[in-house]
Amino acid sequence: MAVDVDHSVVKSADHGTMLEYSTEDGALKILGFWFFLAQDMILFACLFATYLILHNRTAGGPSAMQLFDVPGFAAETFILLTSSFTYGIATFQMRNNRLKSMLIWMGITVLLGLSFVSLELKEFITYVLQGATISRSAFLSAFFTLVGTHGLHVTLGIFWMISVMIQLVKRGLTPVTARKAFIVGLYWHFLDVIWVFIFTVVYLTGVMK
Repeated sequence: MAVDVDHSVVKSADHGTMLEYSTEDGALKILGFWFFLAQDMILFACLFATYLILHNRTAGGPSAMQLFDVPGFAAETFILLTSSFTYGIATFQMRNNRLKSMLIWMGITVLLGLSFVSLELKEFITYVLQGATISRSAFLSAFFTLVGTHGLHVTLGIFWMISVMIQLVKRGLTPVTARKAFIVGLYWHFLDVIWVFIFTVVYLTGVMK
């Protein structure tokens, strides 16, 4: 399958309008996605509030300081922050109509996302093997729910990104595929911001007590 840019469409968006915003439908769908992110932010805000209330209630079980491994969550943070940077490069390549380069950087982002999810799964399995299950204490219930919800979002983002890449390969760079790539990028950066809060509120606070 050819990987081509629809240059006639791209040129129509060259005069001050980004390709993903070049149609009214695209602009409205991007605006709608911003509202979705606001709603998702409320979900995470509730999970953070629950964690802050329950993080000291260990019921005699392991505490955050006993469980959290600094090199482990530091590696997760580095990988996810890097993946946000690589997707930013992919967006830059899209702005310059370089579809092949865009796909390469999206592919790198997917690999980084898979690495992040793998490390998080390894972390969860390690905790469970130590007896720190979701039902062991209120602290662990809140922890697994918050961090697990973020991990599920990242997993969804990976599959979503792959589906957009497939569409880009099949259809090229059009207002529709550019809009989809831009939206999945917004979603990915949003997850990166949420992780910064998890890193600070959950992990750093946990190991500094």
